[in-house]
Amino acid sequence: MPADISIVGLPVLVVLAVFTLAAIVAAVWQRHRLRWWGEILIGVLIVVLLAANVGGWVNRHFDYYPTLDDLLGRRAADQASVGSLDTSKVPATGKVVELRIPGPASGFHARTAQVYLPPAWFGRPRPKLPVIVLLPGVPSQTDDWTRSGFADVTSDAFAKLHGGKTPIVVMADENGSITGDTECVGTDVGDVEKYLTVDVPAFVERRFHAATTPQRWAIAGLSEGGMCALMISLRNPDVYRTFADYSGLVGPRSGDTNAVGSTVADLFGGRKAEFDAHDPSTLLREQRFPGLGGWFQVGSADSAPLAAQQQLVPLARATGIDTCAVTTPGGEHTFRLWAQAFRDSLPWMAGRLGVTEPVACPQS
Repeated sequence: MPADISIVGLPVLVVLAVFTLAAIVAAVWQRHRLRWWGEILIGVLIVVLLAANVGGWVNRHFDYYPTLDDLLGRRAADQASVGSLDTSKVPATGKVVELRIPGPASGFHARTAQVYLPPAWFGRPRPKLPVIVLLPGVPSQTDDWTRSGFADVTSDAFAKLHGGKTPIVVMADENGSITGDTECVGTDVGDVEKYLTVDVPAFVERRFHAATTPQRWAIAGLSEGGMCALMISLRNPDVYRTFADYSGLVGPRSGDTNAVGSTVADLFGGRKAEFDAHDPSTLLREQRFPGLGGWFQVGSADSAPLAAQQQLVPLARATGIDTCAVTTPGGEHTFRLWAQAFRDSLPWMAGRLGVTEPVACPQS
């Protein structure tokens, strides 16, 4: 997590606690001077601040808004507008731009994406850099991976060690809204799988002069996005030859557990064959995937995703997938785990994508 000594860089919970304590002290100290309406206002303020503190404790658990400046709108350490990009020189750090990736083939109206461009991207002649597509989970905002997952900070640190080179990171939308949950299949908001396998690659290759071969494209994600990354790579190895699944369930699900439940009806209109065609366990049992590489990472305290990883990893290895599996001791379903997972897996992905020499899986 980057250091920030300004007041807005303080942890959200600290700021809330200070304001709450100040309000209570002021109320007690000045109570004899307050009129009845003043006492009511102070009481309401204290109740609001106490409620905010409860929210702050929840936020602290998930690390969703690490500091107050994140809560107030900070999206990335190196935020820049597309129009203001200075392409005449190579910057010391990468830049994160916000732009909309259209969905002409899929019909999916995605929210604005965040795109990290490493220092090497600004060189001349412009190199054809590889790409990592990063997906959030549910609920989500499209800047989750920079604000809470520090993907830009991690990428900058990696680039600094490798002459400014690291993959372009496209933080794309797969849900269409904060609470949307498409599971990356065809839904009433559009064909999300086609968006991520046709629309996004075509746009990024054209707009950012990116590499065009599947060996140089990876897809990764957290929670629902992690499952999506696995499923999409298995179904589309001609687009993504590398995937990373951070805390994903065993497959598309309409709930928060690995149980199939009403998934077939909810997501596939009751068509069991369609469910099977999107179910990673079924795909891994029925097909082989030589040339694919997959990274699985989960926290030991995250029961359902941990069970999913324990089921999927042996199947993946049996199909010829170059498989890394990491279980983080004490890790939970939080951005603390997901930020670490991207940091842990980036060298391995960069090796597979041709940025560096291949990197062996760590011992878990």
